[in-house]
Amino acid sequence: MGEEKTVAQNRRARHEYSIEDSFEAGIVLTGTEIKSIRAGKVSLAESYARIDKGEAWLVGATIQPWEGGNRNNHEPKRPRKLLLHRDQILALLSKTKAKGLTLVPLKMYITERSRAKLEIGLGRGKLQHDRRQDIAARDSRREMDRAIADAGRGRSR
Repeated sequence: MGEEKTVAQNRRARHEYSIEDSFEAGIVLTGTEIKSIRAGKVSLAESYARIDKGEAWLVGATIQPWEGGNRNNHEPKRPRKLLLHRDQILALLSKTKAKGLTLVPLKMYITERSRAKLEIGLGRGKLQHDRRQDIAARDSRREMDRAIADAGRGRSR
């Protein structure tokens, strides 16, 4: 696969959800929106995806208005249609209905062909104790890495 430039990442998504599967979706954008995305003026923090009337939508993502725009500039928080194949939409709809999974935007990136794409994940919400376990595992892994690095340098704590 080619070179891609990550524009925005939803860091909270992997903290709050355990992601089971991910999909790539195109986004229907206006001219000023793609210019703002290329400039990195995107936030996926409070966003989510939903399927409504057989179409996938990105809701709550913020794309800041382009500075060079005029009065025809875009609305920053408008819902944006996601481009997925019909069978993908049906599969996502069945999984979200049956298993109680959520569609979570993970990252937005620009492909080498200058197309804006969104990686959406099927996630199950983590409970508080799951998050604590993840933090404890990350801390212990960091401590082990630190100890190994110190031992390699000939130091001891």
